[in-house]
Amino acid sequence: MQVPLSAYLILSAFLFAVGVIGVATRRNALIIFMSIELMLNAVNLTFVAFSRFLNDMAGQIFVFFVMAVATAEVAVGLAIIIAIHRNRGTVDVAELNLLKW
Repeated sequence: MQVPLSAYLILSAFLFAVGVIGVATRRNALIIFMSIELMLNAVNLTFVAFSRFLNDMAGQIFVFFVMAVATAEVAVGLAIIIAIHRNRGTVDVAELNLLKW
C-alpha cells in the first residue's frame, strides 16, 4: 500500500498556508522567521514527493541545495535578530524602524 501523491501535496499546501498565515499575522521576528522556514520545508516536501512520483533524483538533489541555503539563512537571520534585540530590546517588527531618520 502506497501513499498517493495527492496526500503529500495536500500536506505541503497546508504547511505552506500555515507559514503564509504566520508571516502575515505575527509581529514577532522569530515567529516570522520560523514561518518562512516552514514554508521552505513545505516546498521541499513537494519536491521530494514529485521526485519520488516521477522516479527522478533531480528533486531530491534540489532539496539538498535548498536545505544548504536555508541553513546559511538561519545563521545570518538569527545573528541579525539577536543584534536587533541587543540594540533595540525588542524583536517586534512593528516597533522596528531602522531605516527611518
